[in-house]
Amino acid sequence: MNELVIVRPEKCDGCNACVRCCPAPEANITKRLEDGRFITSVDPNKCIACGECVKVCQHGARDYVDDTEECMSRVVKEKMIIMASPAIKTVFPNKWKGILDWFKSQGCSVYDVSLGADICTWVHLRMLEQSKVGNIITQPCPAIVNYIEKYQPKLLSNLSPVHSPVACGAIYIKQYLRRNNPIAFLSPCIAKKSEFDETGLVEYNVTFKKLMNYFDRNDINIPINPIDDFEYKFDDQQGQLGSVYPRPGGLRDNLWAHDEELNIATSEGLYKVYKEIDMYGKMPESKHPQVFDVLSCDAGCNGGPATATNQTIFDMMATMRSIENEAKRRRKSGGIMGRGEDKLFKRFDEELRIADFVRTYKGTMPSPVPSEKQLEPIYEKMGKLTDADKHYDCRACGYDTCRSMAIAISRGLNTPENCVIYAKSVLIARHSELAKQHEQLAEITAECLELSNKLKEEVAAISKNMNTIGDSTSATSERATVVKDLLQNVVTFCNENPTMDGDSVKQLISILEMTISAFSVLDDNVNVTNESSGVIHQSIGEISELVEKINGTLIKTEKEEK
Repeated sequence: MNELVIVRPEKCDGCNACVRCCPAPEANITKRLEDGRFITSVDPNKCIACGECVKVCQHGARDYVDDTEECMSRVVKEKMIIMASPAIKTVFPNKWKGILDWFKSQGCSVYDVSLGADICTWVHLRMLEQSKVGNIITQPCPAIVNYIEKYQPKLLSNLSPVHSPVACGAIYIKQYLRRNNPIAFLSPCIAKKSEFDETGLVEYNVTFKKLMNYFDRNDINIPINPIDDFEYKFDDQQGQLGSVYPRPGGLRDNLWAHDEELNIATSEGLYKVYKEIDMYGKMPESKHPQVFDVLSCDAGCNGGPATATNQTIFDMMATMRSIENEAKRRRKSGGIMGRGEDKLFKRFDEELRIADFVRTYKGTMPSPVPSEKQLEPIYEKMGKLTDADKHYDCRACGYDTCRSMAIAISRGLNTPENCVIYAKSVLIARHSELAKQHEQLAEITAECLELSNKLKEEVAAISKNMNTIGDSTSATSERATVVKDLLQNVVTFCNENPTMDGDSVKQLISILEMTISAFSVLDDNVNVTNESSGVIHQSIGEISELVEKINGTLIKTEKEEK
């Protein structure tokens, strides 16, 4: 399947809103990046293109792909066939005619998909009358078709074989009107492109939202039209009651208009219809209604993900009601006893072949669901060790249940780190570890303070001895100077008195005695210096031991932390 829903990773903040709203259990892949962020990408082969994630994303991380740009580049070069969804009247109540007129001004032919819807109703009625189908699930909604093909393939036998309204219209144009121009569908739906890729009946899915963006970018002004006039001059006949197909139960209302006895159930809305389809798959055939009319969007096609409409649900229903009344008036404009609709269906009986409007489907098998035994190690990784943990079901991860999250993890679609229980258990473990580290740090601090006090004492001793060394060194220096002077005097005296008498000898002896005394003092100072040096050396050794103790304590703590 081509990629229809796209992701801008730089804008994804991992809020899980996309996962939470997605009915396709294998479409989203959540991973944790190296920087710790979580982002969710899309697997196009598992995505059903319902478009709900595009609607709910508040960060601009999700968008979709259609054919608007390619189509518009061809519109100006060649004549194209434009097929307009009847939802265009609801989405653009005062501009829809102007939009169609603009395409006509470009040389395009414009056809009403409501007529294709009338053909779709006719084929269903005839096949039901002739018992050519059993109990069926309707298929105008391509997201529903994608879901059944990918996740409920056993229901393909129940999926209506009748083509959708736009496909019926395209077949009518190609085979019965003999038109071979490329066809573009003005659409409220993202998933229609997947239908067109599978059937090959329509070339371009031009969504309302991107079409209006194109008009705005190219300064194309669309004139206003009256909102209470629903007739338009299409290139072929305008549809009748098929124009209400876009609303919830639209196909049902068309069938009941012809056969009120039909047993028809309806379901719509993303949070309801897919669960009921799963429920349908578990029910015995005897309990199935004849027709199960289903649509993915709450407001039907009128509120499709590619409409970007500002119309409220009440505006939509009021418009649909007015369209219905107008269509009924046209249906009653001829025929026996005012039953104009019989005339239209009589024409279909005469001109159309039922077999031309029948399609087939291609199912794929979903991934097998892991057993409870296989999920046990996943639960352990998520920090879910008790039964209560396994049924926490907070939906913060985006899944309805913890089991669904565990299944996603086992399939490689998510990661335990994205689980609240896991995150809480990690935080608790880290808090406990931090508390333990805090206690160890307190012990280390106490030891360091004790060692620091001893270090202060040793430093004080060193300082005292350094002062002693300083004093001793100064005294030694002074004494050495005195000795030097005395010896110099002896030399001078001897030089001046080569022949010394008794007095001279006494004077020389006196100088020498003073020199001896000075040497004695010098020796004392040297001894003091040596003693102080020994004390300093001892203190330095003790300090080194204290430093080694501090280092040892820190290394021991580091090893314990690891």
